[in-house]
Amino acid sequence: MPWRPAPNDRFYRLIVRTGLLLRWAFRIRVISTGTGHLPPAGPRNGVSRAVVPGTGAVFAVTHFGYLDFAVAELLLWKQARAQLRFLIHQGAADHWFAGPAVSASGHVVVGYTDRAGAYDEAVAKLRAGEYLAVFPEAGVSRSFTVRGCRTGAVRMAAEAGVPVIPVSVWGAHRLLTRGHGFSPRRAWRAPVRIHVGRALAYAPDVDAEAATASLRDILQDGIDRCIADFPLQPELRAWWMPAHLGGGAPTDAERKILDSDDEARGRRRGPSKK
Repeated sequence: MPWRPAPNDRFYRLIVRTGLLLRWAFRIRVISTGTGHLPPAGPRNGVSRAVVPGTGAVFAVTHFGYLDFAVAELLLWKQARAQLRFLIHQGAADHWFAGPAVSASGHVVVGYTDRAGAYDEAVAKLRAGEYLAVFPEAGVSRSFTVRGCRTGAVRMAAEAGVPVIPVSVWGAHRLLTRGHGFSPRRAWRAPVRIHVGRALAYAPDVDAEAATASLRDILQDGIDRCIADFPLQPELRAWWMPAHLGGGAPTDAERKILDSDDEARGRRRGPSKK
Protein backbone atom coordinates (compact mmCIF):
# COMPACT_ATOMS: atom_id res chain seq x y z
CA MET A 1 0.00 0.00 0.00
CA PRO A 2 1.49 3.38 -0.96
CA TRP A 3 2.11 6.22 1.42
CA ARG A 4 -1.02 8.38 1.66
CA PRO A 5 -0.34 12.09 2.25
CA ALA A 6 -3.10 14.44 3.36
CA PRO A 7 -4.83 16.56 0.69
CA ASN A 8 -2.69 19.54 -0.19
CA ASP A 9 -3.75 22.52 -2.32
CA ARG A 10 -0.15 23.28 -3.26
CA PHE A 11 0.28 19.79 -4.67
CA TYR A 12 -2.94 20.18 -6.65
CA ARG A 13 -1.67 23.44 -8.14
CA LEU A 14 1.59 21.68 -9.03
CA ILE A 15 -0.37 19.02 -10.94
CA VAL A 16 -2.36 21.70 -12.76
CA ARG A 17 0.76 23.65 -13.71
CA THR A 18 2.39 20.46 -14.97
CA GLY A 19 -0.63 19.85 -17.18
CA LEU A 20 -0.52 23.41 -18.47
CA LEU A 21 3.20 23.03 -19.20
CA LEU A 22 2.63 19.85 -21.20
CA ARG A 23 -0.20 21.47 -23.10
CA TRP A 24 2.10 24.37 -23.97
CA ALA A 25 5.00 22.08 -24.89
CA PHE A 26 2.89 20.15 -27.42
CA ARG A 27 0.92 23.24 -28.51
CA ILE A 28 -2.34 21.39 -27.88
CA ARG A 29 -5.35 23.46 -28.96
CA VAL A 30 -8.33 23.23 -26.61
CA ILE A 31 -11.51 24.49 -28.27
CA SER A 32 -14.38 24.92 -25.83
CA THR A 33 -18.03 25.95 -26.02
CA GLY A 34 -20.65 26.28 -23.33
CA THR A 35 -18.19 27.60 -20.76
CA GLY A 36 -20.87 30.01 -19.56
CA HIS A 37 -22.44 26.98 -17.88
CA LEU A 38 -19.37 26.52 -15.65
CA PRO A 39 -19.30 27.95 -12.12
CA PRO A 40 -18.40 31.65 -11.89
CA ALA A 41 -14.78 32.72 -11.73
CA GLY A 42 -13.12 32.64 -8.34
CA PRO A 43 -10.27 34.74 -6.94
CA ARG A 44 -7.48 35.53 -9.41
CA ASN A 45 -4.73 36.03 -6.88
CA GLY A 46 -3.30 32.54 -7.29
CA VAL A 47 -5.33 31.05 -4.44
CA SER A 48 -7.20 27.96 -5.54
CA ARG A 49 -10.84 27.55 -4.64
CA ALA A 50 -11.45 24.08 -3.25
CA VAL A 51 -14.56 24.78 -1.18
CA VAL A 52 -17.29 27.33 -1.77
CA PRO A 53 -20.21 26.49 0.57
CA GLY A 54 -23.48 25.99 -1.24
CA THR A 55 -22.00 25.96 -4.75
CA GLY A 56 -20.95 22.35 -5.24
CA ALA A 57 -21.63 20.48 -8.47
CA VAL A 58 -21.21 17.07 -10.07
CA PHE A 59 -19.32 17.17 -13.37
CA ALA A 60 -20.45 14.26 -15.57
CA VAL A 61 -17.58 13.74 -18.04
CA THR A 62 -17.49 11.49 -21.11
CA HIS A 63 -14.78 8.85 -21.10
CA PHE A 64 -13.19 7.92 -24.43
CA GLY A 65 -9.55 8.21 -23.38
CA TYR A 66 -7.18 8.43 -20.45
CA LEU A 67 -6.69 12.20 -20.64
CA ASP A 68 -10.35 13.30 -20.59
CA PHE A 69 -10.03 14.05 -16.88
CA ALA A 70 -7.15 16.46 -17.51
CA VAL A 71 -9.11 18.41 -20.12
CA ALA A 72 -12.06 18.88 -17.75
CA GLU A 73 -9.79 19.71 -14.84
CA LEU A 74 -7.76 22.34 -16.71
CA LEU A 75 -10.88 23.94 -18.17
CA LEU A 76 -12.44 24.41 -14.74
CA TRP A 77 -9.15 25.73 -13.38
CA LYS A 78 -8.88 28.26 -16.20
CA GLN A 79 -12.51 29.35 -15.81
CA ALA A 80 -12.89 29.46 -12.03
CA ARG A 81 -9.50 28.70 -10.42
CA ALA A 82 -11.37 25.84 -8.77
CA GLN A 83 -10.28 22.32 -7.94
CA LEU A 84 -12.05 19.33 -9.41
CA ARG A 85 -12.07 16.14 -7.37
CA PHE A 86 -12.58 12.78 -9.10
CA LEU A 87 -14.01 9.43 -8.12
CA ILE A 88 -10.93 7.18 -8.45
CA HIS A 89 -10.92 3.40 -8.47
CA GLN A 90 -9.09 1.62 -5.66
CA GLY A 91 -6.67 0.10 -8.16
CA ALA A 92 -5.21 3.52 -8.94
CA ALA A 93 -5.11 4.48 -5.27
CA ASP A 94 -3.11 1.34 -4.50
CA HIS A 95 -0.50 2.05 -7.16
CA TRP A 96 2.91 2.89 -5.68
CA PHE A 97 3.29 6.02 -7.83
CA ALA A 98 -0.28 7.20 -8.48
CA GLY A 99 -1.57 6.42 -4.97
CA PRO A 100 0.16 9.30 -3.15
CA ALA A 101 -0.91 11.72 -5.90
CA VAL A 102 -4.53 10.57 -5.56
CA SER A 103 -4.43 11.16 -1.81
CA ALA A 104 -2.65 14.52 -2.03
CA SER A 105 -5.19 15.73 -4.61
CA GLY A 106 -8.13 14.92 -2.34
CA HIS A 107 -9.89 12.58 -4.75
CA VAL A 108 -12.57 10.12 -3.58
CA VAL A 109 -11.47 6.47 -3.75
CA VAL A 110 -14.05 3.87 -4.79
CA GLY A 111 -13.26 0.50 -3.20
CA TYR A 112 -13.11 -2.84 -4.96
CA THR A 113 -16.30 -4.11 -3.31
CA ASP A 114 -17.70 -1.77 -0.67
CA ARG A 115 -18.50 1.48 -2.47
CA ALA A 116 -21.06 2.91 -0.06
CA GLY A 117 -18.34 4.75 1.85
CA ALA A 118 -17.13 6.49 -1.30
CA TYR A 119 -20.69 7.49 -2.18
CA ASP A 120 -21.23 9.02 1.27
CA GLU A 121 -17.88 10.82 1.13
CA ALA A 122 -18.73 12.22 -2.29
CA VAL A 123 -22.12 13.53 -1.11
CA ALA A 124 -20.45 15.14 1.91
CA LYS A 125 -17.92 16.91 -0.34
CA LEU A 126 -20.69 18.16 -2.59
CA ARG A 127 -22.68 19.49 0.35
CA ALA A 128 -19.53 21.28 1.52
CA GLY A 129 -19.40 23.09 -1.83
CA GLU A 130 -16.77 21.06 -3.65
CA TYR A 131 -16.77 20.16 -7.34
CA LEU A 132 -16.73 16.43 -8.00
CA ALA A 133 -16.15 14.76 -11.38
CA VAL A 134 -17.70 11.43 -12.32
CA PHE A 135 -17.30 9.27 -15.41
CA PRO A 136 -20.89 7.96 -15.53
CA GLU A 137 -19.98 5.44 -18.24
CA ALA A 138 -17.74 3.75 -15.64
CA GLY A 139 -15.10 2.84 -18.20
CA VAL A 140 -13.53 3.89 -21.48
CA SER A 141 -15.90 3.58 -24.44
CA ARG A 142 -14.01 1.92 -27.29
CA SER A 143 -16.80 2.76 -29.76
CA PHE A 144 -16.23 6.48 -29.08
CA THR A 145 -19.92 6.92 -28.50
CA VAL A 146 -21.34 7.47 -25.03
CA ARG A 147 -22.05 4.15 -23.31
CA GLY A 148 -25.01 3.49 -21.05
CA CYS A 149 -24.44 5.46 -17.86
CA ARG A 150 -24.77 4.50 -14.22
CA THR A 151 -27.08 6.42 -11.93
CA GLY A 152 -24.51 7.53 -9.35
CA ALA A 153 -24.00 11.04 -10.72
CA VAL A 154 -27.71 11.84 -10.70
CA ARG A 155 -28.33 10.28 -7.29
CA MET A 156 -25.40 12.03 -5.63
CA ALA A 157 -26.43 15.39 -7.07
CA ALA A 158 -30.06 14.92 -6.01
CA GLU A 159 -29.11 13.87 -2.49
CA ALA A 160 -26.61 16.71 -2.04
CA GLY A 161 -28.88 19.32 -3.62
CA VAL A 162 -26.37 20.34 -6.30
CA PRO A 163 -26.56 20.36 -10.12
CA VAL A 164 -24.99 18.02 -12.64
CA ILE A 165 -22.89 19.75 -15.32
CA PRO A 166 -22.48 17.61 -18.47
CA VAL A 167 -19.01 17.79 -20.04
CA SER A 168 -18.37 16.18 -23.43
CA VAL A 169 -14.72 15.76 -24.46
CA TRP A 170 -13.69 14.87 -28.01
CA GLY A 171 -10.20 14.45 -29.41
CA ALA A 172 -8.30 13.73 -26.21
CA HIS A 173 -8.66 10.01 -26.98
CA ARG A 174 -6.43 10.55 -30.03
CA LEU A 175 -3.60 11.31 -27.60
CA LEU A 176 -3.96 8.33 -25.28
CA THR A 177 -6.62 5.67 -25.00
CA ARG A 178 -7.07 1.95 -24.67
CA GLY A 179 -5.05 0.15 -27.34
CA HIS A 180 -3.41 3.35 -28.58
CA GLY A 181 -0.44 4.66 -26.64
CA PHE A 182 0.83 8.20 -26.48
CA SER A 183 2.37 9.49 -29.70
CA PRO A 184 4.28 12.80 -29.68
CA ARG A 185 3.53 13.11 -33.40
CA ARG A 186 -0.24 12.89 -32.82
CA ALA A 187 -0.01 15.17 -29.80
CA TRP A 188 1.85 17.97 -31.61
CA ARG A 189 -0.63 20.81 -32.21
CA ALA A 190 -3.47 18.36 -31.64
CA PRO A 191 -6.96 19.84 -31.32
CA VAL A 192 -9.13 18.84 -28.37
CA ARG A 193 -12.78 19.83 -28.38
CA ILE A 194 -14.92 20.21 -25.25
CA HIS A 195 -18.56 21.18 -24.83
CA VAL A 196 -20.16 22.07 -21.50
CA GLY A 197 -23.90 21.60 -21.27
CA ARG A 198 -26.29 23.57 -19.09
CA ALA A 199 -26.50 22.60 -15.43
CA LEU A 200 -29.16 20.01 -14.62
CA ALA A 201 -31.04 20.20 -11.32
CA TYR A 202 -32.78 17.17 -9.80
CA ALA A 203 -35.39 16.86 -7.06
CA PRO A 204 -34.65 14.49 -4.17
CA ASP A 205 -37.28 12.05 -5.48
CA VAL A 206 -35.95 12.07 -9.05
CA ASP A 207 -36.38 8.96 -11.19
CA ALA A 208 -32.66 8.26 -11.36
CA GLU A 209 -32.91 5.74 -14.20
CA ALA A 210 -34.87 8.10 -16.47
CA ALA A 211 -32.73 11.11 -15.57
CA THR A 212 -29.55 9.14 -16.26
CA ALA A 213 -30.82 8.04 -19.67
CA SER A 214 -31.51 11.70 -20.45
CA LEU A 215 -28.03 12.65 -19.20
CA ARG A 216 -26.51 10.07 -21.53
CA ASP A 217 -28.36 11.65 -24.47
CA ILE A 218 -27.15 15.12 -23.47
CA LEU A 219 -23.55 13.92 -23.27
CA GLN A 220 -23.83 12.29 -26.70
CA ASP A 221 -25.35 15.46 -28.12
CA GLY A 222 -22.31 17.32 -26.80
CA ILE A 223 -20.02 14.81 -28.53
CA ASP A 224 -21.95 15.26 -31.78
CA ARG A 225 -21.47 19.02 -31.52
CA CYS A 226 -17.75 18.57 -30.97
CA ILE A 227 -17.37 16.24 -33.95
CA ALA A 228 -19.38 18.55 -36.22
CA ASP A 229 -16.84 21.37 -36.00
CA PHE A 230 -13.69 19.42 -35.11
CA PRO A 231 -10.86 21.09 -37.06
CA LEU A 232 -9.08 17.85 -38.00
CA GLN A 233 -10.28 15.98 -41.09
CA PRO A 234 -10.09 12.23 -40.40
CA GLU A 235 -8.60 9.86 -42.91
CA LEU A 236 -10.73 6.99 -44.24
CA ARG A 237 -11.54 4.46 -41.51
CA ALA A 238 -9.63 6.49 -38.93
CA TRP A 239 -9.34 4.44 -35.75
CA TRP A 240 -10.38 7.40 -33.58
CA MET A 241 -13.71 7.96 -35.35
CA PRO A 242 -16.92 6.07 -34.48
CA ALA A 243 -18.12 3.42 -36.90
CA HIS A 244 -21.41 5.15 -37.74
CA LEU A 245 -19.39 8.08 -39.14
CA GLY A 246 -17.16 5.86 -41.25
CA GLY A 247 -14.45 5.41 -38.65
CA GLY A 248 -12.55 2.31 -37.68
CA ALA A 249 -13.70 2.12 -34.04
CA PRO A 250 -15.78 -0.89 -32.97
CA THR A 251 -19.50 -0.57 -33.47
CA ASP A 252 -21.60 -0.26 -30.35
CA ALA A 253 -22.60 -3.92 -30.68
CA GLU A 254 -18.95 -4.94 -31.01
CA ARG A 255 -18.04 -2.74 -28.05
CA LYS A 256 -20.60 -4.52 -25.88
CA ILE A 257 -19.10 -7.89 -26.78
CA LEU A 258 -15.60 -6.66 -25.96
CA ASP A 259 -16.79 -5.19 -22.66
CA SER A 260 -18.54 -8.43 -21.73
CA ASP A 261 -15.38 -10.36 -22.51
CA ASP A 262 -13.32 -7.99 -20.35
CA GLU A 263 -15.76 -8.35 -17.47
CA ALA A 264 -15.63 -12.14 -17.73
CA ARG A 265 -11.84 -11.95 -17.54
CA GLY A 266 -12.02 -9.69 -14.50
CA ARG A 267 -10.61 -6.68 -16.34
CA ARG A 268 -13.62 -4.46 -15.62
CA ARG A 269 -15.55 -3.72 -12.51
CA GLY A 270 -18.86 -5.47 -12.27
CA PRO A 271 -22.19 -3.66 -12.42
CA SER A 272 -22.84 -1.25 -9.58
CA LYS A 273 -25.10 1.69 -8.96
CA LYS A 274 -22.60 3.43 -6.73
